[in-house]
Order: sequence, then structure tokens, then C-alpha cells
Amino acid sequence: MKQSIKKAAAAIIAFAILIGGIALAIYLKQVSDYKRSVSETSIEEICLSDIPNGVYIGECDVNFIYAKVEVTIQNGEITGIRILEHKNERGQAAEAVVDRIVAEQRIDVDAVSGATNSSTVLKKAVENALNND
Repeated sequence: MKQSIKKAAAAIIAFAILIGGIALAIYLKQVSDYKRSVSETSIEEICLSDIPNGVYIGECDVNFIYAKVEVTIQNGEITGIRILEHKNERGQAAEAVVDRIVAEQRIDVDAVSGATNSSTVLKKAVENALNND
């Protein structure tokens, strides 16, 4: 009886280790995909004078980081950007990038140090807003 209990316990432990290993492999794949998505994200400059006055919504999702923004254009200028949603790792500081975009009147501004990935996602969300007219 004790021997069968030991075998059952060993089988349960082996199964738990297997499941844990599979879960870890899936997570590592997701992290790899996320890092690749961010590194492959390019920011395109947009001619603001070509954008009609209005409010535009854009988003960008790279799995671990997601941003949804509202961009207001008035007379060929970005007059405001509101962050509607920003799911981030440790990149909340990146939200300052929207102020840089408004100040410099261009999308591809310098990233916020220590929050490069979130900065990239926010900038791409702004670009997507202005490309989705």
C-alpha cells in the first residue's frame, strides 16, 4: 500500500513539474514575441498639415504593453493627446512622451529613459490614430 502511494505521489510530482515546465516555456515564448514586436516597431512621421481638424483614436498592442490614445488636431497641429488606456510593465513614466510629442509637433520624439518600450508603444498609438482617418 505504501509503495503505491509513493508511486502515485511521484507521478503527481512529475506531472506538476511537466506542467510547470510547459507554462514556463509558453511564458518565455510570449516574452520573446513581445520583445521582437517592440524592436520591430517603427515610427513613421506624418504630415500634420494633411490631417483634418478632429479627434482621432489610436492604439498599439504588443502583448505586455498596450496603449490607447486620443489625439486632437487643430489647424495642422497636435493640440492635445489624452491617454485613454496604458497597460505597461514598469513603464508608466513613458506617459511623459505624449507631452514631448505635443511640444515638438512630431511623433518620433526621444523615448523616456527607463521606459523605452512603453514610449514606443505610446508613440505608435499616436501614429495609428493619425493614420486611421
